[in-house]
Amino acid sequence: MRQNEAMYKPSFAGYVDVDLVDMKKLSLRSLIDNSVVESFGAGGKTCITSRVYPILAIHNNAHLFVFNNGSETITIETLNAWSMDVPKMH
Repeated sequence: MRQNEAMYKPSFAGYVDVDLVDMKKLSLRSLIDNSVVESFGAGGKTCITSRVYPILAIHNNAHLFVFNNGSETITIETLNAWSMDVPKMH
């Protein structure tokens, strides 16, 4: 077994029940770093965290995909992206 195959790589998911008939909108905020993807749904009512170890998705080869596994059409009204900088230690 190679060393990277023995690494602990679980995925953690959270779920929240929402009634989109009344809410009409659902927020999703995702933070993506070199080895962590963390998403907060419904204003922080749920959180999904996953460790990732990309080999090919580095710098300009990295891409973000959005998908819908539901039966209803969704519309992304606003999408903002910022680069994460190196933390500054004081």
